[in-house]
Amino acid sequence: MKSIATLAGAAVLAVAASGASAATLDDVKARGELVCGTNTGLAGFAAPDNAGNWTGLDVDFCRAVAAAIFGDPAKVRFVPLSAKDRFTALQSGNVDLLSRNTTWTINRDTALGLNFVGVTYYDGQGFMVRKDLDVNSALELGGATVCVQAGTTTELNMADYFRANNLEYNPVVFEALAETTKAYEDGRCDAYTTDASGLYSTRLQLANPDDHVVLPDLISKEPLGPAVRKGDEQWFSVVKWTYFALLNAEDLGITQANVEEIAAKADASPEIKRVLGTEEGSKIGTDLGLENDWVVKIVKGVGNYGEIFERNVGQGSPLKIDRGLNKLWNKGGLQYGMPIR
Repeated sequence: MKSIATLAGAAVLAVAASGASAATLDDVKARGELVCGTNTGLAGFAAPDNAGNWTGLDVDFCRAVAAAIFGDPAKVRFVPLSAKDRFTALQSGNVDLLSRNTTWTINRDTALGLNFVGVTYYDGQGFMVRKDLDVNSALELGGATVCVQAGTTTELNMADYFRANNLEYNPVVFEALAETTKAYEDGRCDAYTTDASGLYSTRLQLANPDDHVVLPDLISKEPLGPAVRKGDEQWFSVVKWTYFALLNAEDLGITQANVEEIAAKADASPEIKRVLGTEEGSKIGTDLGLENDWVVKIVKGVGNYGEIFERNVGQGSPLKIDRGLNKLWNKGGLQYGMPIR
């Protein structure tokens, strides 16, 4: 989901950011926990259960960062944020890290002063309709009413799409995600649009999920990923290399189940020794401000990227989303971990 920011708003955020500490890693260590901003409730990405336990792909990324720092993935406090409030919370220092299905754009890299650490989920905007509407493509939605959440560039993408295809449509706009979902389920709209991942999540929450279908059309590029404030290069590096560590671990076949066994092997390959911090004289971890076994701690705490994906949104989850572009680079996807050496 993509919030629209004005230049005036960006100026306010820049002032707020100037008051935030630049030594985020030191602050997190002193506090004894990571403060992570995430979604208010999006199945597969960030959602609390009735007991307040958070699960999801974005949640597990925050836990990976906590594991790298503390050796304990539980040392995270989650702050649920709306699409409208998420950037202010990060820039003001109320959260250390934003991991909330947020699209990486040039405006956010420049006017909002964010640093995106990578793309944890390659996505695109889509549409969901009732099966009995007998629609097979978004190009068949001419004249339709479409539910959409306010304060997001989803509205702009939709307007561009219908205009480019000379189709009339009627947007029905709501402030909150829950309101948008309820309006669609109540039949106030013919279709519902947001990121495809969000559609799969929302579909599960409907009373009769099988009565609805996510259309195959994707009308935008939505590279979703975590972001930090600009101005703290050490913290940016810690969070960025946590992301790369998750990918490199999967690439090397290092899993939550075998990471300790592999780390103990004297005859492990030089690359594995570098990644796991067992290479003699290694300073890779300490150069980040962490212990040299930071990757071991990450994988032991949450698994590798593939394990996180599959249990939260993939075949091991209720969503059962195909990995598609989120496969590793050598499996036909776009996920590529930079070398740890």
